Amino acid sequence: KEVRGYEDMRLVSGVFWNRIEIGQALESCASLAYILGVNKSIYTTEDTQVDSIYNTYQNPGLPPGPVSNPGINAIKAAIYPQDSNYLYFLSSSEDGSTKFAETYEQHLENKRRFLQ
Repeated sequence: KEVRGYEDMRLVSGVFWNRIEIGQALESCASLAYILGVNKSIYTTEDTQVDSIYNTYQNPGLPPGPVSNPGINAIKAAIYPQDSNYLYFLSSSEDGSTKFAETYEQHLENKRRFLQ
C-alpha cells in the first residue's frame, strides 16, 4: 500500500523487518489511512496520535490484521523482503518514486528535497 512496483515493495518490506528487529515503530501511513478512512499525502502529528490498536505510530510491531487488501506482489514482498540497511522511506511528491534512507538525518534530507 505504501509504494508502487514490486522491487520497492520488497525494499519496504525489508525496512519494516529491519525496524521490527531493532524495536523501532513501523510508522506506516497505510495504517493511518486505514484508521482515519482517508488517504493523505502527509499526515499530521495529530493524526499519528489517534487511539487504535492498528496505529503503527503508537504500537510496536505488526498491527493485529491487514490494513488493506494486499495484492499478490505485496504478499510476495512480505514473504521475500529485500535485505538492506534502510530504516526509512518516502514517496516523492514530484513523481511518486520511492526514496530510501539508512539514517534519520538522511530521511529528513529526503523529506526536504522530495516532499512539497
